[in-house]
Amino acid sequence: MPAHSSPSNTLFIAGAWMSSASGRIFPVKDPATLEVIGECADADGSGASAALEAAYAAFTEWSKLPADRRANKLHRLAQLVERDQAALADLLIAESGKPRRDAVGEVSSSVSYLRWNAEEAIRIHGRTLAAPRPNLRLWTQKQPVGVVVAITPWNYPLNTLCRKIAPALAAGCPVIVKPAMQTPLSALALMRLAEEAEIPAGVLSLVTTSQIEETVRVWMDDPRVRKIAFTGSTAVGKRLVRESAATLKRVSLELGGHAPALVFDDACLESTADAIVQSRFRHAGQTCICVQRVVVHESVAEELLFELQKRIEKLKVGNGSDPQTDIGPLIHEQAWLRVRSHVEDALSKGATLRCGGRRLELADPNRGYFCQPTLLDSVLPGMRVMQEETFGPVLAISRFSTEAQAIAEANATAYGLVAYAFTRDLGRAHRLVEGLEFGTVGINETGIVSPHLPFGGMKDSGVGKENGSEGIDEYLELKSAVVRLPDERAFQ
Repeated sequence: MPAHSSPSNTLFIAGAWMSSASGRIFPVKDPATLEVIGECADADGSGASAALEAAYAAFTEWSKLPADRRANKLHRLAQLVERDQAALADLLIAESGKPRRDAVGEVSSSVSYLRWNAEEAIRIHGRTLAAPRPNLRLWTQKQPVGVVVAITPWNYPLNTLCRKIAPALAAGCPVIVKPAMQTPLSALALMRLAEEAEIPAGVLSLVTTSQIEETVRVWMDDPRVRKIAFTGSTAVGKRLVRESAATLKRVSLELGGHAPALVFDDACLESTADAIVQSRFRHAGQTCICVQRVVVHESVAEELLFELQKRIEKLKVGNGSDPQTDIGPLIHEQAWLRVRSHVEDALSKGATLRCGGRRLELADPNRGYFCQPTLLDSVLPGMRVMQEETFGPVLAISRFSTEAQAIAEANATAYGLVAYAFTRDLGRAHRLVEGLEFGTVGINETGIVSPHLPFGGMKDSGVGKENGSEGIDEYLELKSAVVRLPDERAFQ
């Protein structure tokens, strides 16, 4: 599907493409060039209501469809995404600005989420339990929770969408998708592939909108929406929790992160530096699971800083369509202003700038907000970069002397999504996994997300899990059955 899809038909409701009731549209810009690359229908409350009606009407038939047939639909969708992977990667580059290798990786991971959940669809089952009396039978069974609203972010628009719709569809739930207004085109492309995969009308709906308050309010107030799946900021996530209380909707929330990387004196510093730089500067640091701060043992701090700086200074900033680009643009001006304020705050409070820290002006047509990859040394707990999610290419370094001090500093944040540690000591590795207050802990590894491993945060980083069988359980109700067998004498 071309990036310049018609603005008159980007709402996908009840199996049909349509425009907004008001005829309003909003533009989609390439963050590298700031050029308009598409326009989308700007839905209001009536569009949100229409999508809900369609999803609710589709629920009964889809939920009763045999699991293997739901699985076949997901397998077919995965095949189509894989078939169109080059075009989808181009679309991700254009709307999000990420480098090509990251865009290709996002499409590949999206396929894996669709396929894994398709396989899991046929493994949804309950269990039989021992009964307290001979004439009783006890069992449990799982049933789809109902209509789901999936609200996805701009940084991984295809990946996070597939991580939500795949388990929901596998479980038997219809899904209404509201993508971020910065990156709706990949969601639009996925809906067209879902249509080609012959997923029934109403099972998947797409609502593109800049009127977020009005549209989301429709879904939050209606008891027919039984589940909200959201990836985004902690502030918005907390608001969704409050607003879900009136109808007791289920929520699963993947929120902000502030990932520490603890580097001990026995770590292999070269491979550690490789892993940290790859994690921190992927998609210009605009990921919730990337390393934001390094807490390094004082005895190896200077050596690690040397290795980090050497690698950071080699990173190429540019348009994501250039295969040589390592770091693309920030998503918009507000993102750059946040990065700049964090760097300036740290420097004003005593941090040392080892490299980077400035905005880059690139040759036309690249007029977006490009930022040098930045390394800050000697950061302190009171600095904003140590308390807030920077969401940009800035890496902060502090030092520790004891293991207990390292763990305490890592845990000194309201966030609890992901933490990393680098050590060759197996006993220490176990202590770190147990002591770090984060939903996922990676030891000597920063590639920590996969379809079969449950993923989710602690504290202000969210509730619920995505991925794994636990991720599908988020879309299922567990029902218990108690059956008393008739007395045989009644049939004599």
